[in-house]
Amino acid sequence: MEPRLPTSLSAPLGRYLDLLERWNRTHALTSLSPSERREELLLDAAALLPFLEALPPGSRVADLGTGMGCPAVVLALARPDLEVLAVDASTKKLAFVRQVALELPLPNLKPVHGRLEDLPPLEADLGTAKALGSLGQLAAWWDRHGKPGAPFLALKGPDWSGEALPPGWGATPHPYVLPTRGRRVVVLLKHRND
Repeated sequence: MEPRLPTSLSAPLGRYLDLLERWNRTHALTSLSPSERREELLLDAAALLPFLEALPPGSRVADLGTGMGCPAVVLALARPDLEVLAVDASTKKLAFVRQVALELPLPNLKPVHGRLEDLPPLEADLGTAKALGSLGQLAAWWDRHGKPGAPFLALKGPDWSGEALPPGWGATPHPYVLPTRGRRVVVLLKHRND
């Protein structure tokens, strides 16, 4: 499966990439070249969109370690009826996410500053993360910030299965392929009894 971005998101995502390019010149937000950003940031995030379909309006999604707002920006654009928390400890990167929310505009995108260990529980219905930590670390953070039984989606490379899971957790892989960057996996984490 190759992820697809809805055509309705083309214009706002183009504005997002333009804004990222402007900010990157002075704030060094990413080392990705402009030619790599659409695929690595946006198309990769699109792999999560099918998992949003089951969420009722008003649900809260927490993107842990959001960085420049990916996948949070893509999720907020695709589902304006969801509250999307973009969580990160970097003041500089969250300042950019705040600007994105103002300019696109995305009133449902909420930057949250802080370390995951220190923040009060976010009480989210769905969690996401890309390149943030091992599955074990993600499960521990999600125990704190997810509602009971809420699933967590980790964007991972093809070697994810070597990562240990805490007792009681299950991991279901959903593989996909990016055009030039190759095989990736959305790993769905859930407590086994849920």
